[in-house]
Amino acid sequence: MQYQIVHKTIYTYSQPITLEPHTIRLRPRSDGWQTLQNFELEILPTPVSQSQIIDLDGNAAIKVWFGSQTTELLEIQTRSQVETHCTNPFGFLLEPWANKLPIDYPTSLRSQLQPYLQGYWNTAGIDPIAIQLAQEIHHAQNGETVGFLTALNERIYQNCQQVIRETGAPLPPSITWTEKSGSCRDSAILFMEVCRAIGLAARFVSGYQEGDPDANDRHLHAWAEVFLPGGGWRGFDPTHGLAVADGHIAVAASAIPQSAAPVKGGYKGKAQSELKYKLSIQPAMGQ
Repeated sequence: MQYQIVHKTIYTYSQPITLEPHTIRLRPRSDGWQTLQNFELEILPTPVSQSQIIDLDGNAAIKVWFGSQTTELLEIQTRSQVETHCTNPFGFLLEPWANKLPIDYPTSLRSQLQPYLQGYWNTAGIDPIAIQLAQEIHHAQNGETVGFLTALNERIYQNCQQVIRETGAPLPPSITWTEKSGSCRDSAILFMEVCRAIGLAARFVSGYQEGDPDANDRHLHAWAEVFLPGGGWRGFDPTHGLAVADGHIAVAASAIPQSAAPVKGGYKGKAQSELKYKLSIQPAMGQ
């Protein structure tokens, strides 16, 4: 599939402020799953300078800074043309030792995956509710790795009502599961925490999802990726109950959701800020 994406983010301020440096992660990934064919970035006010960087997680980011000018508006617009390639999200072969949970990772691999195995919200470890949910699904699926992930994805999709929450950090997994409600980023965090409870490395992904092409109300999306030995990072979208394929366009991924935020920065001044955005995702069959 090919997609044309136009994403405009608009910050307005109640009085003039001075913008501090901003990091922008809105450039879609270009890898074996998807090819970025074109990317354009426009920013108002025009930055003094900008720098292309690859962050700690391997995401393409853009650092911009504005000098001492004052403004009452920050507008960031991106235009992306992306072709996605994955038609079969289960087209992989697990290592024989990874077919059953918990996975006994080799020492060298476990050390690399450590940031993706730690509990996100509970400083003492994994959220107890996530542990219980992991045990229930593990038992029901007889410890089968892919069966566990598919069942977890479906369990969250069937039980948690999606809500739109434009700003704010993800909710703790126990809140999302207890209230059976959450935004896409809340569901992604719940999915990740349950995976980590059973010893599966998982990370947070921000990006876009095709959705209904006739819908006018479009939003940034979030899902989770799980590292499967033999299959690499594989995406699961509990908000829609889908294994991620060519209807998703990934932008950034990290063990920590804040490190995949599309825009990160601040300003000097006492003004109140307001965020608005416009998003268009137009699919077309690839040639």
